[in-house]
Amino acid sequence: MGYTITEKILLKHAKLKDIHPGEFIYAKIDLCLGNDITAPFAIEEFEKLGIKKVFDKKKVVLVPDHFAPAKDMKSANQCKVLARFAKTQDIKNYFEVGRMGVEHALLPEMGLVLPGDLVIGADSHTCTYGALGAFSTGVGSTDLAAAMATGEVWLKVPESMKFVFFGRRNRWVGGKDLILHLIGDIGVDGARYNAMEICGETIESLEMDDRLAMCNMAIEAGGKNGIIAPDKITSRYLKSIKRKARPGLGKFYSSDKDARYCAIKEYDVRKIEPLVACPNLPSNVKPARALKDISIDQVVIGSCTNGRLSDLRIAAKLLRGKKAKSTVRLVVIPATQKIYLDAVKEGLAKIFVEAGGVFSTPTCGPCLGGHMGILAAGERAIATTNRNFTGRMGDPASEVYLSNPAVAAASAVKGRIAHPDEVL
Repeated sequence: MGYTITEKILLKHAKLKDIHPGEFIYAKIDLCLGNDITAPFAIEEFEKLGIKKVFDKKKVVLVPDHFAPAKDMKSANQCKVLARFAKTQDIKNYFEVGRMGVEHALLPEMGLVLPGDLVIGADSHTCTYGALGAFSTGVGSTDLAAAMATGEVWLKVPESMKFVFFGRRNRWVGGKDLILHLIGDIGVDGARYNAMEICGETIESLEMDDRLAMCNMAIEAGGKNGIIAPDKITSRYLKSIKRKARPGLGKFYSSDKDARYCAIKEYDVRKIEPLVACPNLPSNVKPARALKDISIDQVVIGSCTNGRLSDLRIAAKLLRGKKAKSTVRLVVIPATQKIYLDAVKEGLAKIFVEAGGVFSTPTCGPCLGGHMGILAAGERAIATTNRNFTGRMGDPASEVYLSNPAVAAASAVKGRIAHPDEVL
């Protein structure tokens, strides 16, 4: 039997002659990542071990992005732990406020992840980088501490599931809708500890930002990782960004024709329309058209799922020359400083502000109920974020609906959940 793309990457990094699902392995990592919530715990454990230096100061990445810019004294102290450790260890990839971004948008933009890499991060949405053809997965803070010390990770080889998308996408349907449809089909534990291999003719024509959005939410189906085989679109993306630290295009792996899968699912994209995940699970998916009676108090456009420039362009297209409903708070957060600047240069920021919105510095902020848009009891938000669990964005009695940027922008104008065709 042949190997899947995930198995090939793990086999290479474990330096074994053979590999199979269910096997526990030690594997070399190419990069490990921590943020201002998870890294302080990892740093504490690292220092308890008495180890003087990280395994490679170029392969440890620290990004204060969740409660940054610091919202209070506690968050300021969390960020200070990162700054101190980065200085002491001479960490080359420490990104302070003003130079940072939402971590899972920042690392691809900086060219720190390449196809064929093995990346771990003390954040569940580290699976984002599978869009580049890397094996990337979230781990706990103690696992991050061990990785910073040894340069290795201990894990179980996952079984692989294949998700094949075919057909031409309908208007306003993006990667967010494809992954919501998938999660709605299999449920939040339908791919538990499985490698979610996403492929098909639809994916082959999907741009990188949409691929990143899809792999970002693999964890919302319980996946160990999401992954898309690198191709000409991957190559074009890598050539378009500045990659001073990582020359070359990495290693382009693909699955063998006789690779083993525990399940194969196929989706006709022509049947998919703009979708919304209703409270309180990403799997509670319904068409945006069916939710017109749901009024909203807040719209959030941003996050590591949909805070990239293409997402802001889509939202601006819907909001140009219009006003957000006077009863709605519109919060727009570009995912990185570069995206922020590009949005300003293209006039997108002006559109958002003139529409009555807030245009923020990069931060995870409202996505996790941190700051920059916490919900009160009884309030509803529609957001381009990735989770809508009870209390995710604030009070347990609030509600979060998940959508693509077009639906979110249209909803801001209408003051209720709206299909983009209602606005444009």
